[in-house]
Amino acid sequence: MQNSKLVQYPKIQMDGAQLKPLELDHADEMFALIDRNRFYLREHLPWLDISRSAEDSRGYIQMTLEQRKASVALVTGIWWNGKFAGTIGTHPIDWKNQKASLGYWISEDLQGKGLITSACRAFLKYLFEIAQLNRVEIYCGTTNEKSQAVPKRLGMKHEGTLRESENLYGRYVDHHLYAMTASDYRTK
Repeated sequence: MQNSKLVQYPKIQMDGAQLKPLELDHADEMFALIDRNRFYLREHLPWLDISRSAEDSRGYIQMTLEQRKASVALVTGIWWNGKFAGTIGTHPIDWKNQKASLGYWISEDLQGKGLITSACRAFLKYLFEIAQLNRVEIYCGTTNEKSQAVPKRLGMKHEGTLRESENLYGRYVDHHLYAMTASDYRTK
């Protein structure tokens, strides 16, 4: 699948939840959710300072559309009962080595409903069965216990801790690396 298009989207199997392609007309809703959750998201995500307006969200969505068209990455919005709830997607896919990493965020008030775990499960199914990747990784800050719970629930293996892996607003944070290979996926 290296040079082919990412032609479909993962399907989440959870009542009330839906993964949908991000479209430019989602920018206002996306930015409003980011802005309402700014303090909470800033604790673990590095991009809050460059997301200052709906136009910034529009630019991000445009980038994801271009990445999808070039088969470089796949990002979707997460909706809960018709309401925009967050995003999940791959960082740029390494087609040569058939691997990708997942990133996600969700509104603070929608945590604990299993949305991110279900969305990750849908992405794993898509990435292993449709895109034919061999490896999927998730990196989580060592202080972000809620995010770490997701790969653990999915049966991903903890492969180590990356020291001072990310500059998060002037402080370096460590990351845990979780991974699943295609053979792990087939045997779980």
